[in-house]
Amino acid sequence: MSARLFISRDSGALAVGAEEVAQAITASAGRRGLDIQIVRTGSRGLYWLEPTIEVETPEGRIAYGPVAAGDVEGLIDADLLTGGAHALRVGRPEQIPFLKRQTRLTFARCGITDPLSIEDYRAHGGFQGLEKALRLTAPQIVDEVTQSGLRGRGGAGFPTGIKWKTVLDAVGDRKYIVCNADEGDSGTFADRMILEGDPFLLIEGMIIAGIATGATKGFIYIRSEYPHGIATTRDAIEIARKAGYLGASVHGSGHAFDLEVRAGAGAYVCGEETSLLESLEGKRGVVRAKPPLPAHKGLFGCPTVINNVLSLAAVPTVMAQGAAFYKDFGVGRSRGTMPIQLAGNIKHGGLFEAAFGITLGELVDEIGGGTASGRPVRAVQVGGPLGAYFPRALFDTPFDYEAFAARDGLIGHAGVTVFDETVDMRVQARFAMEFCAIESCGKCTPCRIGSTRGVEVIDKIGRGEAVEANLTLVKDLCNTMKFGSLCALGGFTPYPVMSAINHFPEDFGPNESGRQAAE
Repeated sequence: MSARLFISRDSGALAVGAEEVAQAITASAGRRGLDIQIVRTGSRGLYWLEPTIEVETPEGRIAYGPVAAGDVEGLIDADLLTGGAHALRVGRPEQIPFLKRQTRLTFARCGITDPLSIEDYRAHGGFQGLEKALRLTAPQIVDEVTQSGLRGRGGAGFPTGIKWKTVLDAVGDRKYIVCNADEGDSGTFADRMILEGDPFLLIEGMIIAGIATGATKGFIYIRSEYPHGIATTRDAIEIARKAGYLGASVHGSGHAFDLEVRAGAGAYVCGEETSLLESLEGKRGVVRAKPPLPAHKGLFGCPTVINNVLSLAAVPTVMAQGAAFYKDFGVGRSRGTMPIQLAGNIKHGGLFEAAFGITLGELVDEIGGGTASGRPVRAVQVGGPLGAYFPRALFDTPFDYEAFAARDGLIGHAGVTVFDETVDMRVQARFAMEFCAIESCGKCTPCRIGSTRGVEVIDKIGRGEAVEANLTLVKDLCNTMKFGSLCALGGFTPYPVMSAINHFPEDFGPNESGRQAAE
């Protein structure tokens, strides 16, 4: 009987040697005459344990990790194929504390199934949401999504159902669904994990969105830095089309819907929805003024739904399990689960999907295990390069859109980047301004000029020149950028800058050079 092994083909796993491990197992099995089958899955998101090998046993899967190619012979000698004892054996994956504490709805299949097996997808509950949607009218589908409390998982947390209803009610000869997979925030990788590890989930969510709004065509805009995600998603679309889930009649329903992948050109600003639309239309990625909203006049001037990967990937669960089931998770106006990405200087980096309400301290200290360096945590940035820096004093903040906003923070795409006590927050504030200056599309003055001046003024502070006067100037620049920029790139840059100044003032004072010398 053939032994089944599961090894990730996720980019994160490949980066630390998963391909070499798979090749070493194949070579060793060939030499030993062993009958094995290797299934290449997505990642479960425990990146500190990658590369991981899972072996199928009568008691369930047994995991080993992190495994190097040089460990393979010893593992096979120790009866890897039957789940034998070894120093790298970590037992049942679902019993690993990092996984056991999660509430996996969106990522229920990731790391378990073959991402390009539509049979695997169906066997693990795939397309149940679509089948239910096909029994409902478009307004009923929109109402279900609205009642679930699902909000945009990419930035501002705008209610998904309201966006869909606007497009449903809009008049247009053609309507579009656009998936924003231009995942450019530092420390984020959840979109990529879905694209590489469970692409049929995104496809199902987009089909449902199309049926709900009357759209017949969808585009998935993926950043060019994700070649594996682009290739896997394109393959999955072709498989879904051949299986009758895309095309002139979705699953024999008479509803037409098809999908296409477009690769972005690498501009951070194209994560902003109107800039993304410009890029999709073959133009330079420049922000559009609003109104009109994309829901009224979006791609090619037609009503358009723009959601990010995690928003659309949550829809099949909402439809299959019902709005009440999904809404039961979370707190306040933040309903459902959020795939939180732990990165930076952290011991257990990876993806942790949990219901809204878990505190920042729990995420960093208990689940993440503190810093990888072993030094005390000094700051945590949530929401990518435009997110605020939170000190330990704010670690009681629950992961909730309104709770973060009340403390001048953003959840954004839920990237959590950890810094230890060696970080210089003035340097981090300067980086935010420099990042904005480099990535600005250049259309509006507050973003284009304000960020450049911000770098110059923070450099003056670093040199000890008129520190108080220049701090006042930085604060004034931030106020102008926050309220005068056309989009969130310039509008959100003040969050990291002001949080660094407010929570870590000692890094901006006249004694800062002395503090650095002492360290």
